[in-house]
Amino acid sequence: MPAITRRQMLALGCSAAASPLITPVAFASLPTDHRLVVIILRGAMDGLDVVQPYGDPALARLRPGFDIGPDAGARDLDGFFALHPGLRDLWPLWQAGELGFAHAVSTPYRNARSHFDGQDLLEAGTGPGADARDGWLNRLVQTIPGATRETALAVGRDEALILRGSAPTSDWSPAARLLLSPATSDLLAAVYHDDPLFQATFDEAQFLSGLLHGDFSEAEGDGMMAGMQDAMAGAGQAEAVNVIADFAAERLRAEARIASFSIGGWDTHRSQQGGLTRALGHLSTAILRLRAGLGPDWSQTTVLAMTEFGRTAAENGSGGTDHGTGSALIMAGGAVRGGMVLGDWPGLEEAALFDRRDLMPTRDIRAYAGWAMAGLFGTDRGALEGQVFPGLDLGADPGLLR
Repeated sequence: MPAITRRQMLALGCSAAASPLITPVAFASLPTDHRLVVIILRGAMDGLDVVQPYGDPALARLRPGFDIGPDAGARDLDGFFALHPGLRDLWPLWQAGELGFAHAVSTPYRNARSHFDGQDLLEAGTGPGADARDGWLNRLVQTIPGATRETALAVGRDEALILRGSAPTSDWSPAARLLLSPATSDLLAAVYHDDPLFQATFDEAQFLSGLLHGDFSEAEGDGMMAGMQDAMAGAGQAEAVNVIADFAAERLRAEARIASFSIGGWDTHRSQQGGLTRALGHLSTAILRLRAGLGPDWSQTTVLAMTEFGRTAAENGSGGTDHGTGSALIMAGGAVRGGMVLGDWPGLEEAALFDRRDLMPTRDIRAYAGWAMAGLFGTDRGALEGQVFPGLDLGADPGLLR
């Protein structure tokens, strides 16, 4: 296993377990040069805002308070869809054919709109009512002859459901939190005082711990200080994404061929335009750092960023959106046939909406993941529909890979 730097270890120890931004990272090695990265976007990403169907006139009526389309700063994709400004750093990937989307997608989850249940179903890859004891990436590994599963690795407090199962994994668990009493902190500072390397690392770890755990008691009740706290926490979350993405790229350059981690911050009930922009910035950073870290191996990499469900078609009274159904799938990587928005558009007129409130899903998100696995690892349709995603009808190949 490649060495983890002291900076990475301490930053992960401070942040990975406790931060709402990220959750465990899981890896599996396979006898192939193709690589798959699955990023779970926890909190229900608003696909209608990320990939804006500005060509549908109902969108502007449903969201009069939102900035929509090229005239409001979004990047036109194809004359109908536009890319949210928060993903502007990924525009060169779109131009290079390394970024694409699938719209109006969802898991089979309907109506209850619970984050916990929706995320469990997304990671299990099953239909409602199934016993979600293992994850679809683990079942994928089981279908591949010669897979060297001994090097599968999960990082974080909890085992990642998406890679849980009979295929064995190893765990590396950083400290859940680095919250020290003042006396202990002073003692460690004194011990490390004459060691420049340890002193600098300890100072950084203490700083990140404060950022990510909200340890700012003096800020309570002070609006200006609270605003500063939010800004600093955002900086800490960005650092956490950097560490996770760099670590994932390092492992994928070595033995690992499958990686999965999560990014939070997508639950935009209030003030969506600011919150979504921040979350998209973190996702952009993760994808770009994967691309930089993988180097030539990026050409054989597919990144799938998916969420548990979407959000309501109409904005609410707080400048946000509520839990919905259909959303979008984000696809990146050198193996992706990008520059396209895939899927059948259902329309946003009230009669076309799911429950007359949500974007109507027109395809199961698992079908896109299944066709990606078929193209990357040669997994046959029978195994995908019978074992990896039990009961799924893959449908026609959408052609998401080169």
